Amino acid sequence: MKPSGEEPVLLAELKPGRPQRYDWKSSCETWSVAFSPDGAWFAWSQGHCVVKLIPWPLEEAELSCKTSERKSRGSKAEARSRGVAKEKTLECGQIVWGLAFSAWPVAEAGETDPACAVGLPCLILATGLNDGQIKVWEVQTGHLLFSLLGHQDVVRDLSFAPNGSLILVSASRDKTLRVWDLSRDGRQVQVLSGHVQWVYCCSISPDCSMLCSAAGEKSALLWSMRSYTLIRRLEGHQSSVVSCDFSPDSALLVTASYDACVIMWDPYTGEQLRTLRHVPLHSAVDYSSEVHTSSLRSVCFSPEGLYLATVADDRLLRIWALELRSPVAFAPMTNGLCCMYFPHGGFIATGTRDGHVQFWTAPRVLSSLKHLCRKALRTFLTTYQVLALPIPRKLKEFLTYRTF
Repeated sequence: MKPSGEEPVLLAELKPGRPQRYDWKSSCETWSVAFSPDGAWFAWSQGHCVVKLIPWPLEEAELSCKTSERKSRGSKAEARSRGVAKEKTLECGQIVWGLAFSAWPVAEAGETDPACAVGLPCLILATGLNDGQIKVWEVQTGHLLFSLLGHQDVVRDLSFAPNGSLILVSASRDKTLRVWDLSRDGRQVQVLSGHVQWVYCCSISPDCSMLCSAAGEKSALLWSMRSYTLIRRLEGHQSSVVSCDFSPDSALLVTASYDACVIMWDPYTGEQLRTLRHVPLHSAVDYSSEVHTSSLRSVCFSPEGLYLATVADDRLLRIWALELRSPVAFAPMTNGLCCMYFPHGGFIATGTRDGHVQFWTAPRVLSSLKHLCRKALRTFLTTYQVLALPIPRKLKEFLTYRTF
């Protein structure tokens, strides 16, 4: 795999269609963006208690013009006439902080299903709200399926188990994580306590064996998704950890912090494999007379596992190649809060403090056969299982990502 030197190109920037009332200015942020697992929908916490659901890909008119306001009135009749999905607005009644999609399993004949008609698959969206509620919606109809109560403060982040089991984990400012089972009518099955500060982020590993949580602390916590017990604390950052994400094969974990560093970990052993330092690039951005730090806001893996994207307070979106210690591409962006890759690659969505969402090009890469084999093996082999294999040392180092 050869890193691409091409800079991200801004394809589109969407802005809220409603006028911003002055007394609501503090609630206009886009705290979360999310793509559905199949890439057919994009969700945007637009600020002012509203989530916008947009069919993907965007219309050509929106991709060709750099900025567009989402008013959603003019295209509804046209969408109906074409028989395609149309955008929807969810009025959540509270500021929306966290978003997470999941597929809902197909209902069998004779079963009663709160979300889907018999024989038809469907998609759900969970929204984490300012008052501690979690509202779960059916995407196609916009119907509210569940209101999950338990948190005592803002629900900052949400993560569904990728295996379709309808297990949902929520992270809150009440310093807890909670585990919900939507297949059992949204029952709360576990409360995870261990943080002493607000919990900012939670991420379930793709193999559904681990959960990582990040709070306003210098360490991240790694939990077992089988026993819901703490596996270990990951200590190495010098300031609050605010974002985390697993690689697609679950073999790597990245954490981002206000200390301007991303640390790459082996989640099975707790070893630090690499530190990516965010050095200000004065030539890339006009800082004027203000002092800006490189405090990180968000980090995410690309879907093939060869790149990372980060958003920092120094007004830059950075893209990193897995085996390099410096970014391979940059793009100037202001007031960035979150980022997420499109599930099939090629695009990154970012959200801002102004309630906007931006779509950027991302490097497309053809994975090497070596990486594809490593990814396939690491999907079901832990680091300890790899080290126990009767294979050469260099091959073990490659399979455990120790050859950077």
